This record gives sequence, C-alpha cells and structure tokens, in this order.
Amino acid sequence: MLEVSNLMVFYENALALNDFSMKVTKGSIVAIIGSNSAGKTTLMNTLSGLIIDTKIKEQRKGGERITLYGTISLDGEDITELYPSERVKKGMVLCRERHPIFPESDLVENLRIAAYLRARSELKEAIEYVFHLFPTLMRLKTRKAGFLSGGEQQMLTIGMALMVKPRLLLLDEPLLGLSPLMQTTLVEAIKRIRTETGLTIVITEQFARPILPMIDHGYIIENGMLTLDGSGLELMENPEVRGAYFGV
Repeated sequence: MLEVSNLMVFYENALALNDFSMKVTKGSIVAIIGSNSAGKTTLMNTLSGLIIDTKIKEQRKGGERITLYGTISLDGEDITELYPSERVKKGMVLCRERHPIFPESDLVENLRIAAYLRARSELKEAIEYVFHLFPTLMRLKTRKAGFLSGGEQQMLTIGMALMVKPRLLLLDEPLLGLSPLMQTTLVEAIKRIRTETGLTIVITEQFARPILPMIDHGYIIENGMLTLDGSGLELMENPEVRGAYFGV
C-alpha cells in the first residue's frame, strides 16, 4: 500500500533522515521505533506532506532551507510532491504528537469539524464508532475539549483522525506522556481499529514495550538511519532492542 524509497531530508546542512526505505502492506500495523530526535516525527511529517508546507513557509520568510530526496508511493502512485490536503483526500491521515484540537468547542463539535470530508449522512455512525472505541468519551461529549485530560485529548485526537475516513492512519507517538493504564487503553483501541475496520496503521514510538506485541513489522531508526527491521516477535526477542527500547 505504502512504499518509501531512499528518503532523505535535510534541514540546512543537518541530515534528519538518511536513505530511509520501508514498505507497508494493506491492513497491517507497522511501527517506527526510535529514541528522541531519531527522526520519527520528521518521517511522519514527510509521509503526510506537512514538511512541504513547512518548506514553503521557510522559503517565503527566508528561513531554514529544507531539502527532500527519494520517493513516497501510495497504492503505486508517486505522492512525493503532493500537498497534505491532497494526501488526506487519498486517505492518508496523520494524528500528530500533541495534535491540535479546538479547545473552545466541545468534544462532539471537534469530531464534527474533523469530518469535513464525510457525507452528512455518515456523521452519526462515525461519531458512534468513536464512542464505541472510546466509551470514556461518551460521558464527556459536551465538555470543552480544552478541559479534557491529556489521555482524554489523545483519545479525541485519534477519534478526529478516524472522522476523516482514512485508509492509512499515521499515529505519531500516541502514547507519549500517558499513564500505563491509558497506554493500555490506547493500544487496545488501535488493535480494535485494525480488526474492526481493516485500516492500515503506521505508528511511531520511543518506548517499544506496549507496541511490539501488536505489530506486523517494525523498523528501528537511529539518527535518521534504519538500523534494524523485522516482525514484532523478532524485535521483541532481540536483546539490543530490549535493552534500548524496553526500559530494562
């Protein structure tokens, strides 16, 4: 479904991604594991096209020069130069780390705003699915989003991403800063999303322990470079991965 070939990203003379390649098959869950500043968010911003917007803004104000090489293909189509909005219309949706919400609007209003590409007739069913996935949100549906806890906001942002009706969901460090209980809740929700909808999911994380048991394939990156890849089981059994990313 998704193929990344020899991707390189430079911020001025700093190399953020170095010759990175990966493949994501339809219906799979793929993880990108790496420490802080390994290049995970740069990868997600490049896949989603946000880096193109950033590049244009920097050019207009004479700021940091951003250079990209390599190709990104979705269902065999080269989307390397497509703007984020065009990628969203093709079904690629990013749920960012600290994803923006509308704090003055209530929870349901946030979901409705995110559903701008859906037909009005689909709204009720889509919102009901978010509540099915995250029952906690049901009792909070009239609360202003700005008054939700960090975990509740993370559930909302994933729900907002689902409202866009993605075919490929990109989750950038969704477990960051959450309690172990909330991490477990989100991991179970991600597994249910794949099982119930067949959605393809790419997820980045720094702490691999909760993620590896559920993935089909994983890629380890360090300093923007691919250092290791394999199935979730293979990575779990690798002592170097356990030492570096399991917190043991």
